Parts: sequence; C-alpha cells; structure tokens
Amino acid sequence: MLDFRNTNSLWASVLVETLARLGLKTAVLCPGSRSTPLTVAFANHLQIEAIPILDERSASFFALGVARQSNRPVVLVCTSGTAGANFYPAVIEAKEGRAPLLILTADRPPELRDCASGQTIDQQKLFGGFPNAYAELATPAPDIRMLAYLRQTMIQAWEQTYLPTPGPVHLNCPFRDPLPPQPDPATLPLLNTLNPETFFSHLPSPRDAKFCVSTSSPPSSPSPPSSPASLPLPLPLWQSCDRGLIIAGPAQPTDPQAYCTAVSHLSTTLGWPVLADALSPLRNYQSLNPYLISTYDPILRQAHWAEKLTPEQIIQLGPLPTSKVLRQWLETITATRWVVDPGDRNLDPLHGNVIPLRLSINQIVQSIEPAPKPRPRYTQLWRRIDDGVSQRIHQTLANMDTLFEGKVAWALSQTLPPGSPLFISNSMPVRDMEFFWSPGDLGVRPFFNRGANGIDGILSTAIGIAHHNQSSVLLTGDLALLHDTNGFLLSQQLQGHLTIVLINNNGGGIFEMLPIAQFDPPFEQFFATPQSVNFSQLCKAYRSDYKLIQTWDQLVSDLNPLPQTGIRVLEIRTNRKADTQWRQANLGKLAT
Repeated sequence: MLDFRNTNSLWASVLVETLARLGLKTAVLCPGSRSTPLTVAFANHLQIEAIPILDERSASFFALGVARQSNRPVVLVCTSGTAGANFYPAVIEAKEGRAPLLILTADRPPELRDCASGQTIDQQKLFGGFPNAYAELATPAPDIRMLAYLRQTMIQAWEQTYLPTPGPVHLNCPFRDPLPPQPDPATLPLLNTLNPETFFSHLPSPRDAKFCVSTSSPPSSPSPPSSPASLPLPLPLWQSCDRGLIIAGPAQPTDPQAYCTAVSHLSTTLGWPVLADALSPLRNYQSLNPYLISTYDPILRQAHWAEKLTPEQIIQLGPLPTSKVLRQWLETITATRWVVDPGDRNLDPLHGNVIPLRLSINQIVQSIEPAPKPRPRYTQLWRRIDDGVSQRIHQTLANMDTLFEGKVAWALSQTLPPGSPLFISNSMPVRDMEFFWSPGDLGVRPFFNRGANGIDGILSTAIGIAHHNQSSVLLTGDLALLHDTNGFLLSQQLQGHLTIVLINNNGGGIFEMLPIAQFDPPFEQFFATPQSVNFSQLCKAYRSDYKLIQTWDQLVSDLNPLPQTGIRVLEIRTNRKADTQWRQANLGKLAT
C-alpha cells in the first residue's frame, strides 16, 4: 500500500492512498520526468484506473469528460514546465461548467527555480483565479508529521473540488532527485513507526470508498446550508399567476429522470408551460411533462406571437437557453424572473428584473404541495402553437432528401438507442439541437461544454464521456473536430465506443449567421477558414473507422444499434451557405 523505497515514493504513495480512500477512481497521467513519483504511485495502486495520455490538452479534456459522466473528481498529473499550461482551457471549462478536477503539476524544488534550470517555469497560481483553490505542497520529507500534513492537505483539496460548487483545484508538487523509486535508507525508520491502518484509520479503505459528488451541472452544487422552509419563496404569487412561464436551460443532472420529474411537479402544480433547451434532459422525457414547449425559437420569431405570449412571472432554471431570439424577447419583458440555482454565480446576462433563489429544483418542489391546477388559457395557447410548429418541423424534415445539417439533430432525436449519451459540440450543432431536436421518451443524455462555449477539446471530452459508459455519440462540425485531432490518440485508452457524427461544411458555419458574412473578403479566408481535410485519410492515420454518409437511410441504420468498442466517424458533407439561407428563410415561417 505504501512505498518505503525512498522519500519521494513514500510521499507520493501517501498522497495517492489518501485520494483512493476518499473515493478517487480515475487518474489521467501525462508522461514526463519530474512527475515520476506521482506516476509510479498512481500506476501501482490497484483501486485507481491510471490512464496514460500523451497530449496534455487532450488529457485534460478527457478527464473533464470522465468527471462529467461519473459525477466524481478526476486527477490530472503532468510534469514541470509548459506541460501544465496545456491544461488551461480545460481548467477554465471545469470552472465555468462546474466539473470537479484535481490537478497535480509536478515542479522542481525551490532551489532550482529562476536559475535557468531546464523545463522550469513559474507555476505558482498557474491558472490564475479559475481554480476553486490552489496550494503548493511542501517538498517531500521522511517525517511522520509532514506526511500527516500531506494527508490532511489532500483531504481538503478533494473536498474543494466539489464545495462550495464543483470545479478545479490545483496543487503544485515539487520533487527533488532521485525521482525513480531507488532504495534510500532515509525512510527505513518509518517502516516501524508508520502504521497505515492507524494513519488512515479515520478514512474508509479504498474498497469501501463510495463517495460520489452530485453534479447536476448546471445547475449544480451541494445544497446550501439554509433549509427551504427558512428561505422566502413567492409561492402565493406564483400560484395566483395564470401567465407564468418556466424556462429550463442547459442541465447535466446526475439523475435526469428525477430532475425531469421535479420540473414536472413544479410545472403541473403551477399550471405553467416549460420552455426546455435541447441541452436539458426534459425533451428526452417528454411524457413526464404535459406542458413541455420545444419550438419557442421559431414561435418567438413571429412578432404577434411574441406579444400575445408575454408572461407576468418567469422561473428560470439554471442558465438561459442558447436561443438568441429567446434572449432578445426576454429583454423586452418587464416580468420578474426568479433564477433557481444553488450556486453563487450571476446567471442573468440580460441584467433584467431578476431575483436569485439559491436553491435546487428539488428544494423548490419540496416546498410545494402537489395540487395540480387547471391548465390556464396562457398555457393552452403555448401548447397549441407548439403542437402546430412541431408538426410542421416534423413534416418538413421527414420529407427532406437534401443533406441539410439541421436535419442531423432531428434525425438523432428519432434514432438513437434509448439512454444514449450524446455530446454536443459548440457553434452550429448546439443551435441546430435547439431548433430541431424533437421531444420524445428515449432518455438520451445530453452532455456539453457550455461553461466557456469554446471548441477546445471537444473530441477528447466526448471520449471521456464514452469511457466505461454506454456506447456514445458526438455531434460536431469539422473545425471543432480538427481543433482536437490529438483526441484520436485516446482510442487506445477508451473502454467503450464513440460514434462521431461529423457535419463537414468545410468551414465555420456559425460565422455564416453573423453580419461579418456579408463582407468577403475577408470573411471566407479569415472567419469561415475552410480546411479541406480528407477525413477518410485522417481516420486511417489514427486507425479509426470511417464512413461517408450519402443518404438519411444510411445515417439511421448506422446509429441504431451502435458498436460496442472503438471510435467511428460518420461524415455528412453539407453546404454551409445553402444551409444558412434555409434557416434564415424558413425558421420563422414554421410558426406562421
């Protein structure tokens, strides 16, 4: 259990054993010399899956994906120098997207810093203010009091990955030579004085450690100390309002069905409709919520509906949905918006009439007796319009033979095996999900990196989601995939399967939606940035399966059932300019 071969090996084994007893299951290790003691300790621990990954940026996003789907902190280890800097984008996403990561950057000891010693940079607070916490560990010492300090520091760091809200924690770890576990008599006196069972007696054994962080992210975090009964809820105001609206933003709850049941309880008790983002599980448990609305974006493009549907009260669950049309509509509304989220962040980019409720949806519904009220006319109007628009979307896309990229999201909603994890890339895929993802009862689990909304690490995160999970799917564009091609190296580590549904429109389709698209040059070269990569050859280089999809029937047959192992790319070639023109011409018409 503990490695007494030398000071560094003992120090690192105490660190790792502490984390194992706290519940650590996965450690992602990047190769390097200075991190040798940590790597050896993690690799030798039987209760921890140690995964070696070459590229630090890819490794960090893979760890992020594992943390998201397992709802448990994941450890990241790297050597000294610029290695840790490659973790930065994932650290930012973990902070903004509330994912628990524990980052261990190995470093040279203080006497070898700032003196031109190789592979050494200033690693103090390397990630600025993004981590939940930062500390530099002491240099290892064969001293029982220092090992006790190390143990307690690791306990605190572990806790800080999920309290007060989940996020990254950074520990800088200096080591002196020798780095390999070469025998050293300095640790021999501790063989008789350091009893592991006594030393770790207040912690569970690794086999018994069952700690699991609850990260319905977002919203996510443990419940605040105040009980629902002690916090003022405007229940009489809500219950007396017949023009109320619930807006459910992106959410990755640990238990999607329980989350959807709680939202349904609130909706049916108040009689309010629920505008559900496609990045919420609500659209995938349709039968649980009779007041579900999914076509709010095309509906609100019509001025007369936008006016008639103006609410008097709004409950916002977590962040706002992606829809720019919805956000613009909310800016014109004077209704009070109650933002339900247990964290401490400001979730109102519109700066409206907002009152934050630092509670989870479960705490809210525990305060409301289940007494469903008759459906108000306001709710009936929303449902009638939504039914009509949904039918038009279904008929339009079902009869479409052209490989329109917006239809891919719709096809996935009709086709994926029940319960499939689906990672959605940023830029156009997430918007087409909002426009076209059809409600159903397949229980598909949406995952995403919407903390910072970037395209960094999309493939690596998706592989982390798929690791030890049900066969999974990634919906992505070509530029996002190319931005993270080193992620394909993870195929050797993946225990499971990932199908990549690649929409290849040879450029950044999202920019076609922006005013800059009217200015060419420089638009095509500097914004759309077409790459013209042969994805078949790219997949061959990484030994990943590849297929060019030329018909919708092909796509459907390849999505259900999904393979059990490996990585596969299904490429769909589309015309980004034609697809943009279709959206601009038809989205609003769907609600006429």
